[in-house]
Amino acid sequence: MEHAEGSILIEAPIDDVVEVIEDYEAYPEWADVRSADVRERGEGGRPTEVAFEVDVPVLGKASYTLRYRYAAGDTAISWDSTDAHGAVRDVRGEYLLDEVDPDTTQVTYRLAVELGPLVPGFIRTAGARRVIENALERLKRRVEMG
Repeated sequence: MEHAEGSILIEAPIDDVVEVIEDYEAYPEWADVRSADVRERGEGGRPTEVAFEVDVPVLGKASYTLRYRYAAGDTAISWDSTDAHGAVRDVRGEYLLDEVDPDTTQVTYRLAVELGPLVPGFIRTAGARRVIENALERLKRRVEMG
């Protein structure tokens, strides 16, 4: 399983960041996601299970369902796959959210992905890092644009 981590400062309150992260159905508008379908909701209507379809560069299509967990105080959102098909075999990750000040949030994104067995190691490592960088930059743009 390939692991990657990255952090970014977002000029917005933590609640605004959480709102964008939790709006999974809007991911096709701004993230590298073809589709996102909320399958289950938990306490307060928060999504707890979401099915995604993505295109993995060079490797093709993948679909997976993620189970989400939310930390008290919205300081972390974590997930792991319950089902995965195509180029991706397993997905685990988390967003760690730290309020730097009332209008700035530091977001750390950790991701672990298991790709198909025929993918060379250098593509796995570079791909995981690229996913983190793109995801954080796109999240920052989406939150800061409102």
